[in-house]
Amino acid sequence: MKRIGILGDIGSGKSFVARSFGYPVFDADEEVAKIYKKDKKVFKKLKKLFPKFIFSFPVDKKEISNAILEKKINLKKIVKIVHIEVKKRMIIFLNRNQGSKIVILDIPLLLENKINKKSDILIFVDSHRKDILKRLTKRKNYNKKIFNLFQQIQLSPKLKKKKSNFIIKNNFKKSSVKNDIKTILNKIYK
Repeated sequence: MKRIGILGDIGSGKSFVARSFGYPVFDADEEVAKIYKKDKKVFKKLKKLFPKFIFSFPVDKKEISNAILEKKINLKKIVKIVHIEVKKRMIIFLNRNQGSKIVILDIPLLLENKINKKSDILIFVDSHRKDILKRLTKRKNYNKKIFNLFQQIQLSPKLKKKKSNFIIKNNFKKSSVKNDIKTILNKIYK
């Protein structure tokens, strides 16, 4: 089984590209949402750490945002707690999809949290800054301060690009992305 890690800046369209491959996708953002909704153990840890912000189960993203905005360090504390559970779920996903030729890892902090393996194929999703900002401001829960804090805990797009095996120019047109994916898959299986 080949593991393909999708890298890129926040809002660059990593999830769009990941789904366009047509192989099983581990979507870390989706898993985090499930953890907040269903994992009482994580809720208890967060409530203990942030009693002024986390009040009731399921965890409300607004409460998480308020804790993050209170102090920059709170984001790292939250990531540390939630990351452990995300990693467990990723292992379950990998075990469940062992028969698949390829799996896609859509994990924003893939490199930062050292989840990747040396044998992983890394693909950087490259998008224009103005397109990213346009897309982000359309998101329901977009908060510029939180966006900036998340960017601070991530490696720079320049470094992620440098560490990648391939680059997909994402213009948010499915046909263009599909062509790039086809080219990459052909190179992988040469």
